[in-house]
Amino acid sequence: MSTPLNADLHCHSVNSDGTLTPTELAARARANGVDLWALTDHDEVAGQPEALEAARAHGLRYLTGVEISVTFADVTVHIVGLGFDHNDPRMAGGLADTRDGRGPRAVEMGEQLAKAGIPGAYEGALKYVGNPRLIARPHFARFLVETGVCRDTAEVFRKYLVEGKPGYVPHRWARLGDAVKWITQGGGVAVIAHPARYKFTATEEYALFSEFKQHGGQGVEVVTGAHSPQEALRYADMAREFGLAASRGSDFHSPDESHVDLGMLPPLPGDLTPVWSLLQARIH
Repeated sequence: MSTPLNADLHCHSVNSDGTLTPTELAARARANGVDLWALTDHDEVAGQPEALEAARAHGLRYLTGVEISVTFADVTVHIVGLGFDHNDPRMAGGLADTRDGRGPRAVEMGEQLAKAGIPGAYEGALKYVGNPRLIARPHFARFLVETGVCRDTAEVFRKYLVEGKPGYVPHRWARLGDAVKWITQGGGVAVIAHPARYKFTATEEYALFSEFKQHGGQGVEVVTGAHSPQEALRYADMAREFGLAASRGSDFHSPDESHVDLGMLPPLPGDLTPVWSLLQARIH
């Protein structure tokens, strides 16, 4: 019986909200026994050349990646793209439009935290940002932990930066259909990231999967650092019902913050179609 492929197709570098460089991530992936890797920074592909070079240097098979923020039913949903042409100008233009709202949103988040008695949060968050265009909630969370406002990032996201708490500012992201199009027209496969995180009703979730499939989406993350074993079983069933390939990714951000390290997830259920089987010709 063959050993399942250790694929980790979801992680983040300093080019978005991770703390390691693409080169450091490649070394960590190799050390942890990853066979097939993808760097999927938020709304950004600037790290792809470094990631590809580092993957080659470490003997890793590699798929290009990105995690695109979309708004669906007034909820922020993430769509992972795998195996696309990262030099496609249509992808670059779409991502640039998606990123543009992050700066003003971050300023407003800082203003809200100041009103709650936490001054200097915007400036403090900037210290953790490798790419200022992609300042996001994890950067604010690191500031709140560093300054002792919260013990850890889990406490941050209980007390701040989430809906109904200080520092939460919603944002309108890309449309679902546009995100899927940017990925597929560049030769890649679109994947719904960590679906259990969105807290949709059953009707809303069915609508998401249905519309995603209609737009040409082909995959869903089943095994991910954000899913419990029970949630993995549920989304394995959703993959079967909608005829979607299954993806696997830790959503690793940092050695100090992530629940699951690179390459340390359980395997996919054996009867599912792994998403990488659709992308053999796109693996570097």
